[in-house]
Amino acid sequence: MVNWNLMKLSENLTTTIEQMEADSARLKEQACAACAETWEDRKKNQTPQCQFGENGICCRICSMGPCRITPKASRGICGADAHAIAGRNYLRMAAAGTAAHSDHGREIAHVLHKSSRDGNFQIRDEQKLVALAHEWAIPTEGRDIYDIAHEVAETGLLEYGKPFGSLRFLKRATDERQKVWDETGIAPRAIDREIATAMHMTNMGNTADAEALVKQSLRVGMADGWGGSMMGTEFSDILFGTPTARTTEGNLGVLEREMVNIVVHGHDPAFSEMVVVAAELKEMTDYAKSKGAKGINIAGLCCTANEVAMRHGVRMAGNFLQQENAVLTGAVEMMCVDVQCIFPALGPLTDCFHTKFVTTSPIARIPGSIYIEFKTETALDQAKDIIKMAIDNFQNRNPDRIFIPDNKQVANVGYPCEQIIKELDGVTNSHVDALGSYRPAIDCIKAGVLRGAVAIVGCNNPKVRPDYSHLEIMKELIKNDILIVATGCAAQVATKSGLLSKEAKELCGSGLKRVCELAGIPPILHMGACVDISRMMLLATGIAKDWGVDITQIPVVGCAPEWMSEKAVAIANYVVSTGLDVYLGIEPQVKGSSQMMELITEGTRKITGAGYIINKDPHELVKSIINGIEAKRTALGI
Repeated sequence: MVNWNLMKLSENLTTTIEQMEADSARLKEQACAACAETWEDRKKNQTPQCQFGENGICCRICSMGPCRITPKASRGICGADAHAIAGRNYLRMAAAGTAAHSDHGREIAHVLHKSSRDGNFQIRDEQKLVALAHEWAIPTEGRDIYDIAHEVAETGLLEYGKPFGSLRFLKRATDERQKVWDETGIAPRAIDREIATAMHMTNMGNTADAEALVKQSLRVGMADGWGGSMMGTEFSDILFGTPTARTTEGNLGVLEREMVNIVVHGHDPAFSEMVVVAAELKEMTDYAKSKGAKGINIAGLCCTANEVAMRHGVRMAGNFLQQENAVLTGAVEMMCVDVQCIFPALGPLTDCFHTKFVTTSPIARIPGSIYIEFKTETALDQAKDIIKMAIDNFQNRNPDRIFIPDNKQVANVGYPCEQIIKELDGVTNSHVDALGSYRPAIDCIKAGVLRGAVAIVGCNNPKVRPDYSHLEIMKELIKNDILIVATGCAAQVATKSGLLSKEAKELCGSGLKRVCELAGIPPILHMGACVDISRMMLLATGIAKDWGVDITQIPVVGCAPEWMSEKAVAIANYVVSTGLDVYLGIEPQVKGSSQMMELITEGTRKITGAGYIINKDPHELVKSIINGIEAKRTALGI
């Protein structure tokens, strides 16, 4: 039965997918007028896509090939079958994703090591630094806070290449989970070692056993989630401040016609943090006004947007597939990027407009950009130079080629584990020890007020209707009293649509609505960037510890409806390793191997107790999620 009142309310509270698509269509006209291509054009030119690659059964790891599995050729020249080839390709994706996230963490560790009282980067969260030092048995008594920071950074950097032992953060998990990891042999050692092991295993003439390849995928993924990503998150909090709840706005409507618009895009908070700090200096705003602008407007894209939004309230222009649209508005003076998820197409696209395209990392060198290598020692001065360049470009706008969509929504962001505990303490005080624990949330789940929680993560993907799966799944979950925590581009979808506003409680079932009212929270909690999915592992672990059950038992699952990156493969593997089922709306590229499909959906359950559930139909996928949560509730007797 259709709830027409809910539908009318939804139309008033949220920006619909149709409205987003109408904005994109109008911006496509801007592209056509400028003779510029967009991802839609390139997707059309790539159709049909290679089915051998889609199925994961094309191998090019040696020069005897490339080889592909066909009805007449069941093995490659070396004898590798479909299961070996698909397994190797899958493991290489997980290893590449772990390398990307963990290199992000390594960069932040180096910034922490260079922090100083009079430098560009200072310690913002001394309490978290001291707590981490205690966790790692690093002395703190009577020591200067920066001496502690430097030793913590050095200890963290050793996690990448230490010769013995396993990762330090594994001890944060439940005892049951640590035992599973040890007994199954998937506890990661050094971060770089697991990446190197994965690459060695998949080199020509090595592992051809699909199960062994999947086990190493779990292990290398954990080196990301319980290693590099977790370190990147912890060290970012120490340097830039642990996020707290704040209000901002999202979607392309945050761009300002009469201001200098600078879009920061990528993933590294060290760079974007300094750009935001520099933009707030009076000398910069005065200079902007001297050039005819009313001020400087910093907006974010992708995970860099999440980083600066949850720490500074910077507004978010959009997610992965919206990066070209920002340029197409004709109102962006500069797109400055750091690393990951950046279209090489931005070079030729910005040439069609007045926008300057600035790259800042040797990891992401892109033709057509202005390259300014960002240095920790000169960060503030470089940020000021970049902003000045953007201000000088304001006068080069073509007023006749500006179209800024009106759509934007209020968003409440900044809910790391610490903030979630603080907010949920307001729901119930039935336990003496409720403060500082997840017991209030557990009480709500046991009582049925909340049915459970879903961590929704991942990108948007041109293979499907962009953002549609995210929105449909999110709306159905909150309607069924299931709390959502979101990161990365998934959080951006919720932002653009209005689902991160506290008023979105009106779209919820009665139980979740009551929790939102009591705690003063939106039904979808913004936890940060994709690197911050490690926060979600600590959230699930904390719930399991406070509940007194194994993590596989709690009614919490992960979901990536529109994932596209190798990082997502690493993430999915560490979430499954942690003991949480992962629901996917895009099929992993292994379906040319029946053995690999069985291993990632059912085989991993014998190792970690969790696996993938895959369905390309978002309405069927969300039914599976709800059924999975209800099955966990039944097993717990609640």
